[in-house]
Amino acid sequence: MIPGFAPSRPAYLRAVRASAWYDLVVTAGFATPWTYALLHGALSSLSGAFGLGTLPALDPMQTLYANLMGSVVVVWALLRIVRPIPVHGLFDGAARTLFAAWQAYALAQGATRLLWLFLIVEVAFGVVQLVPWWRSRRPQPLPAGLS
Repeated sequence: MIPGFAPSRPAYLRAVRASAWYDLVVTAGFATPWTYALLHGALSSLSGAFGLGTLPALDPMQTLYANLMGSVVVVWALLRIVRPIPVHGLFDGAARTLFAAWQAYALAQGATRLLWLFLIVEVAFGVVQLVPWWRSRRPQPLPAGLS
């Protein structure tokens, strides 16, 4: 833990846990080849139905990377659900910044516009978890009469 800078209000820890539940629900389907195949089909249908672009056809390497990402995120989510501590929010916010950057890059390269839904959530949870750390590091003004 970073001494003196950890936002520890219960509301912050609820945000850390809420982001973990979101991650668990959204990424559990990526964790195995069988669930990923089902999820890929569902996302492809959804994206096509709304005219948001297509997903690439499944291949073994794409499935492997999806499973690796899904497995790691599921374990990370479970840690934050079971034991949410302030530093988990800091690291999750940093990870969301990276995920958002790569999602924006993929969108710029022509990925399905369905990705916008996930990008918006990544940015929102990133802001919610990083802003309290940023604010806690800023020097606090002296109370009136002490300056």
